[in-house]
Amino acid sequence: MQGKPFSLHFPIEVKNIQLAKHGSDSGVYDKEGRIVPSKFEGIFAKHAQSNSNALTSKELNTFIKSNREPKDYGGWVNSYVDWKILYMLCKDKNGMLQKDTIRAVYDGSLFEKMAKEKASKKQ
Repeated sequence: MQGKPFSLHFPIEVKNIQLAKHGSDSGVYDKEGRIVPSKFEGIFAKHAQSNSNALTSKELNTFIKSNREPKDYGGWVNSYVDWKILYMLCKDKNGMLQKDTIRAVYDGSLFEKMAKEKASKKQ
C-alpha cells in the first residue's frame, strides 16, 4: 500500500490525488494526478442529455456504468459510492449535479466551497 496510513479525519491532499486512482474511475486524472480537460468535458458531452452543464441521477448512473471495467467489482463499488455520495450532498434543488460542482471535486476546492456556503447561510 502506498501513501499515508488511514486516518479517521479523512484528510484529502490534492497533491497526492494520483494515489486515489482506482479501477472503473472516470479517467479524468492522468497517472500524475493532473486533470485531463478533454476527459472532464467528455463526461458532459456524452452523458448530460437534459442540461449540458449538469447531470441528473439517471445520467449519473449511465456515466458510472460506462466507466466499469470488466470484473473490477471493487472499482465498481468504489466509483458508485463516490459518485452517489457526491450526488446526495451536492445536487441542486432540481436534482441536478452541476458541472461546476464536479469540477470543484476534481480540482480539490469542493469542501472549501461548501464550508463558505455553510458559513454564509449562518449569517
